[in-house]
Amino acid sequence: MLLSADRRPSLPNLLTYGRVIAVPLVVACLFWPAIAAMRWVALCIFIVAGISDFLDGYLARVWALQSSLGRMLDPIADKLLVSAVLLMLTADRTIGGFSLWAAIIILCREILVSGLREYLAELKVPVPVSRVAKWKTFLQLVALGFLIAGPAGERILPETVKIGLVLLWVAALLTLYTGWDYLQASIHHAAEKRES
Repeated sequence: MLLSADRRPSLPNLLTYGRVIAVPLVVACLFWPAIAAMRWVALCIFIVAGISDFLDGYLARVWALQSSLGRMLDPIADKLLVSAVLLMLTADRTIGGFSLWAAIIILCREILVSGLREYLAELKVPVPVSRVAKWKTFLQLVALGFLIAGPAGERILPETVKIGLVLLWVAALLTLYTGWDYLQASIHHAAEKRES
């Protein structure tokens, strides 16, 4: 439930809303990729959003504030943030060449899993997030953090973009693995549902 007993929104849901609000802020900063300060501002907002991703789920479990709205909105907020950043980094050519395939793999998987979740929700089949999927999300966020810093980050840590691209490929491979995992689970549950 969105509202607690005293009719105020729960902190975990507020953190999720904050992550959704962070998406246009990060995008706005990345509209000026050549300005180093804007990249740093985008990175700071992105880091805060990434930390909120961990905190909202943790607090919801610890304080027993898990809700159907939170379970629905949390992955949407994650996908919006990752997708928007991937598109902006592709537009400014931080992600380019062969590495575009890593971005395409990640975006396609996110769309596929969203569709599978919706289909399974109609069948009343829950789709819990696996430990590997959590690592995949963590790696995606770290990779995108390096890539957001981009050329501005190169002044502090040489090869920042290269590190980000390597991590993006590792995340893309984990993305393929978890996507296949979700697809198999979905087919299995759907077959079981048809038989019953």
